[in-house]
Amino acid sequence: MNKLQAMEVFVQVVDAGSFTRAAEMMNLPKATVSTLVQSLEGALSAKLLHRTTRQVTVTTDGAAYYERCLRILSDVRDAEESLSRTRLSPSGRLRVDAPTGLSSEILVPALPAFFERYPDIMLELGSSDRPVDLVEEGVDCAVRGGALADTSLIARRVGVINFVTAASPDYIARHGMPQHPRDLDRHRCVNYFSAKTGKIYDWDFSRGDERIDIPMRGVIALNDSNAYVQAGLAGLGIIQMTDYMLDKYVETGRMLQVLGDWRSDPAPVHVVYPQNRHLSAKVRVFVEWVAELFAANPYMHMGAVPRTSAPTAPLLVPLTA
Repeated sequence: MNKLQAMEVFVQVVDAGSFTRAAEMMNLPKATVSTLVQSLEGALSAKLLHRTTRQVTVTTDGAAYYERCLRILSDVRDAEESLSRTRLSPSGRLRVDAPTGLSSEILVPALPAFFERYPDIMLELGSSDRPVDLVEEGVDCAVRGGALADTSLIARRVGVINFVTAASPDYIARHGMPQHPRDLDRHRCVNYFSAKTGKIYDWDFSRGDERIDIPMRGVIALNDSNAYVQAGLAGLGIIQMTDYMLDKYVETGRMLQVLGDWRSDPAPVHVVYPQNRHLSAKVRVFVEWVAELFAANPYMHMGAVPRTSAPTAPLLVPLTA
């Protein structure tokens, strides 16, 4: 048995969810695919797949082995790539993870240009506000905002994200416009919590030499940036989110900027990858592409983006006690 081939076949079966589809995608007889997986299970003395007449699903042991196979096969391809001419035209599967809002607002709209430059890369972009474990989950690199907690990763700083505090016109009409961060004590805010620790993030405000850190009170907390923005649009409370996610709503009047003369601390953005891995050509070009993309994007620099077209929020008094 060619173990590397068997691993490739096993990975393809898991990805396809079918022996038949895997055989078609690899241009192999279905019997060969089935035999290789059975041989692999025999060599490992472990059941990797549950087989029924309708579907193929991975077992617990199979899921763990699948992740190991991904890393092994990726390392083999990287080793081959480093000694071949493919470094001039990177190819293969590239697994990347990025925050939800950053993916939807900045990365995905720019991907046509990336594929025009690197047509042989097959990108798998995971979009989640949960910090993934790159090594355990077989992710090649990740884009992360905020302070880096994992010092085992190699990090390249590629930008800065800025934050806007805002609320829906309906919320402001009902509760009034805060004039100072301390006014937020009597307001309802939408909280954001860490998907990793469950900790609710405090808000911070600076103006000149004055700085205020505020633990926010609210009736709802979320850990997905898209859902968080929708909560603000629904009038559930005041929100604080990245300017590249909120500006389009401020410009159209669906959200009103709050405490616009106060600034919240910006957060750095890094591309990270495991230090114990060879930096393959496809990872290297992706990192360079992200750096170029963010360098050209005004939202990814220190300081707020001017909102010349944004409507001026009226000073309203609460309509309810």
